[in-house]
Amino acid sequence: MQTNVAQLLKAPTGSFRRHEVKEEVDVFGDGHYGQVRGDVEFLRTQRGVLVRATLLVEVELTCSRCLRTFTTDLSLDIEEEYMPIADVDTGAPLPAVEEPGAFTIDERHILDLTEAVRQYAIMAIPMKPLCREDCPGMRYANESGEPEADAAGAVDPRWARLTKLQ
Repeated sequence: MQTNVAQLLKAPTGSFRRHEVKEEVDVFGDGHYGQVRGDVEFLRTQRGVLVRATLLVEVELTCSRCLRTFTTDLSLDIEEEYMPIADVDTGAPLPAVEEPGAFTIDERHILDLTEAVRQYAIMAIPMKPLCREDCPGMRYANESGEPEADAAGAVDPRWARLTKLQ
């Protein structure tokens, strides 16, 4: 998710570039790679580069009802300004960005979207992710909809009346 923006930093304010993104990224840094796809626009500002992106990020989540893992797409609308830390013409260091948590363009003029995607993806995760809207939960986790038996093979008597409703 890295893009060299040296030429854009040399361009006048208001210049823009548009890129299509489609790559595998370990969004959460946990070893699970998911596809990130969408459009990214880079706009030259007086201070740096404004990034606007509309992305779909494939992530692996755990269902809050049945506790199975599943893969889903999160929709992200990113808008962040990246500040350079080195002058594009001379390579001399620029004054430090005073805004805490500001995104920066490194000394080689590489703009890395990975951290912004990670932060926006974390915010887009539902509070109670579901593998499917009608997920029956842990006691009915098998596909037939039958209650799962315990280790001895018996259905919990508290749930026995529910089997008659089918």
